Amino acid sequence: MYVFENPVLQRELLVNLRTKRAFVLLAVYQLLLATVVVAAWPSDQRLDLTTNPPSATKLVNLFFLGQYVIASLMAPSFAAGTIAGEKERKTYEMLLASPLRPGAIIIGKVVASLTHIGMLIIGSLPIIVLCLPLGGVSVYEVLAAYLGLIISVILFGAIGVMASSYFPRTSSALVVSYLAILPLVIGACLFWASMASEGDLRLKISAIVFPAFGLTAVILMGAAAAGRMLYPPDVGSEGKEVIDLDREAEEAVGLVIQPDQFPDRLFAPPKKDEMMADGANPVYDKELHSEIFSQGTLMLRLVIQISILLAIPMMGVFLFFQQRHAPWFGVYVIVFNMLVGPSFLASSITSERERQTLDLLLTTPLSPIQILWGKFVVRFRITFVLTSFLMWPLILGAALNTSFWSNGLTVLGMFLIIATVCLVNCVIALACSLFSRKTSIALLTTYAVLLLLYVAPPAFSTLARTLEMSAPVIARADWTGVASPFSALFALPLNEEIAPESPEVNAGQWPLVIGYFLFSATLVMGITAAMVLRLRSRQGLSEG
Repeated sequence: MYVFENPVLQRELLVNLRTKRAFVLLAVYQLLLATVVVAAWPSDQRLDLTTNPPSATKLVNLFFLGQYVIASLMAPSFAAGTIAGEKERKTYEMLLASPLRPGAIIIGKVVASLTHIGMLIIGSLPIIVLCLPLGGVSVYEVLAAYLGLIISVILFGAIGVMASSYFPRTSSALVVSYLAILPLVIGACLFWASMASEGDLRLKISAIVFPAFGLTAVILMGAAAAGRMLYPPDVGSEGKEVIDLDREAEEAVGLVIQPDQFPDRLFAPPKKDEMMADGANPVYDKELHSEIFSQGTLMLRLVIQISILLAIPMMGVFLFFQQRHAPWFGVYVIVFNMLVGPSFLASSITSERERQTLDLLLTTPLSPIQILWGKFVVRFRITFVLTSFLMWPLILGAALNTSFWSNGLTVLGMFLIIATVCLVNCVIALACSLFSRKTSIALLTTYAVLLLLYVAPPAFSTLARTLEMSAPVIARADWTGVASPFSALFALPLNEEIAPESPEVNAGQWPLVIGYFLFSATLVMGITAAMVLRLRSRQGLSEG
């Protein structure tokens, strides 16, 4: 009943693996990995396989790191909706009433959510087999790397299922899962890169130490999720859709949000105690006081605590000890906003569609601009305030560290880039919500678009330099960075006072920074025009 005759597992496998999306995803995954291998294939006319050419080692490392990052990003997207999706479909209580034990349900959900990723990993084996004859890595290292990859995917899937058991919405579980997984992915990548010269030690850690700790964490998280289903505190979904914030605050562990105090009232306003003013935007009023916080503040509390916990050591490293790497702190803030910001905006229109109230909203006297503005301002304010909490370390670092005093323009540029990212992310998420039918699809589409815009240009530029391509190709790859805030951050200049002992000084590239702001402004205006036209066309159909 736990695996072989588990009806939950059988049903999930049939639903997930027989869709067109499964075949498309497998094809795209294979094409991406094959493209990396073809682009990084050694260009030497003759390879001396007896000396393990560095180009071959570089190729294998790129392959594994690329596959690890892709699989890590995909695991929560499959697992975060396993239990939260049942709550959204109002089938959670039916699942609890079945004769299945909670442990069998959790095992079925975990295995089913990760089977698709397992197929992708296994499908990459023929590609890595082509790289083995080049040398640079042994078969045992490849097996250890795949073992570590599989354990990591299982661990990340367990984190997603555990988060899914605590939240009523897939979007909330997905965001918390990504925030918890982010430091693990970064640490694993740094470990793999730093131990490149210690193949035997890396092999032992990957094959013995990491699986032991990873599987232990999986068992503990699975037991916690099963225990929550054995004694569920969130049954009666039809009668408990709105959570009592006062009671939640009394039972909260750790950070407590107090809506009547500053700065909590900026992102979690208190209950409304007066009538709406004449001429006010009803969409704005409804979103501000009831829509976002009807499911409680657990997600907000976890997001704030996890982000601050990660920001403190990064502040010490990048703003005080390694000042020449200060842009990396800005990278962390941008990644945080990429994960958290879309979770609020991606449900703005799809939630109306899922409740079948979108047509009613479009038949009101409100114009499309008023509808979009009301939904955008409230949710943008929340994401901007949460992101601003992470900007205080940057302000402290720039004020207390005298090395930044002569780089004031660069610090200002970092603030402006992060503010622009907040705006662009929210606009893209709102557009995906408007053009999608489900919140989960809108959120995943937003993440895919942001990864394409933000990560692809610097990855292309880094790959071109790593593979020592020609100067014109590198120049064209660098200019694609006008779409990426990461490229803009590292294009900001830093003078020699940042690191007097280091000869490496970033001279900067202001045209790239200015190009990023121009590209972002054009993108925001184009997307806004498309959303207004879309709502006007839907409004005309509703009136007709």
